[in-house]
Amino acid sequence: MQKDVTFSENEKTLIAYIKCDIDHHTARRMREKIDSELFLKKPQLLIIDFSDVGFMDSSGLGLILGRVERATALRASVRVVGLSPTLMKLVRLAGIERVPNLSVSK
Repeated sequence: MQKDVTFSENEKTLIAYIKCDIDHHTARRMREKIDSELFLKKPQLLIIDFSDVGFMDSSGLGLILGRVERATALRASVRVVGLSPTLMKLVRLAGIERVPNLSVSK
């Protein structure tokens, strides 16, 4: 089993650490793992850490937006952290940092 996503939690925060590049092959598996933990733990805040992600295509943007939708349904918010300058540029060009219930930082 691949460790492409690992988790930690404290109080009402769930942190998902993504440990691989994100493309259409890996995004589905990561979505399922994050959603499973999200529904199980029901945090107030989901942090998705991209510190170990070197490449992300539009599937990564979909991964973020879908988790915001799921978290919002559970009354949680999402914070994306650890974006490299290249990934931050992709996120900014897509305009998703303006999505309600989502905060984005480096």
